[in-house]
Amino acid sequence: MRFRRFALAVCLIGVLVQLGLTAYYLGMGHRARPHHLPVGLVSPATKRAAAVGLLSRNDYFRVTDYASADDLIIAIKRRDVYGGVDITASKPHLYVASAGGTAAASLLRTTYTSVVQQQTADALAEIARQGDTMKVSQAQDLNTPPAITDVVPLPTDDVNGVSLGFLTQALALGGTIASMGLGRLIPRAPRSWRRGVAHVSILILYAVGSAAVILWSMTWFGVGTTADRGEMLGIFSLISLAITASTAGAVALFGPAGALIGAMYFTLGTVISGASILPEFLPSFGRHLGENLPTGAGVQAVRDNLYFPAAPIREHLLVLGLYAGIGAVIVLITNILPNRTNSTSEVELELTERLEGAERREAVPVEP
Repeated sequence: MRFRRFALAVCLIGVLVQLGLTAYYLGMGHRARPHHLPVGLVSPATKRAAAVGLLSRNDYFRVTDYASADDLIIAIKRRDVYGGVDITASKPHLYVASAGGTAAASLLRTTYTSVVQQQTADALAEIARQGDTMKVSQAQDLNTPPAITDVVPLPTDDVNGVSLGFLTQALALGGTIASMGLGRLIPRAPRSWRRGVAHVSILILYAVGSAAVILWSMTWFGVGTTADRGEMLGIFSLISLAITASTAGAVALFGPAGALIGAMYFTLGTVISGASILPEFLPSFGRHLGENLPTGAGVQAVRDNLYFPAAPIREHLLVLGLYAGIGAVIVLITNILPNRTNSTSEVELELTERLEGAERREAVPVEP
């Protein structure tokens, strides 16, 4: 009867967890559409109103004006906008940055191409209504494919731009396992500042080692080969430390249940990190939460460092630093405070219990 109750409880918990995760995943990504995606516009005053009205339709885009195509390109490289269009010339010109997100680049290309095709159709219809003939050069001009420039393309070895998501998942899962393992292996008592410093030092060493492994594995597939290795090592180390230190701090405060923080980074945080679904394509709640988790801040810092060196990453590094710093402080404080339960570490307690059990078995007289 006890077994049946336990099995029923396990199945019920599993079903509820699956239901919650399914609702969360589908809620975040099943109908991903843009929300005020920042784009740029270079336009004369006479054409601006029509262009802004077209781009502002359905609240898909948030338009910023630029004086020239050069200014627009600089803004794209700083990641102020995902792309933009220059309509000052007789033929419009689209600028995108596929490295900033394939979904945004595809949306801009589709919107731009459909608008140009509609303009061409309108021009042909007007000529037909007037009964005019068309010169060959005019027909060729109308049939010329619209001009598109990819300012910051993805590398050939990462054509889908999914590498950042895989790297983030690996960091989150590895960091969670490491935090749980260290919480069990490092004696928690007798507590002292030396114990806390040792714990934090091991977390830092793991973070650096984890970052080095990530960098090494990236070279196998040609990802990030042109990036500054020192900067990437520092960013990956900070991401790993933010995950491990915050998880270790939660474990120090709440016991084994604190490891759920690390599990949340992996199961929930990677979906809204901006790696596979851009922040502007997420619901408002998912966007703001994702940007303020180690996974989301880490993805944006890595993407900018890899592909957009002119983009500022101070805010992302600040988020990571807060997670790493607060978690490390909690680990230090909980190691300095006296143990409220006993003065024996988990490892030592387990060994002591085994030795005492062996002594009791030896002390029991054996009947002839």
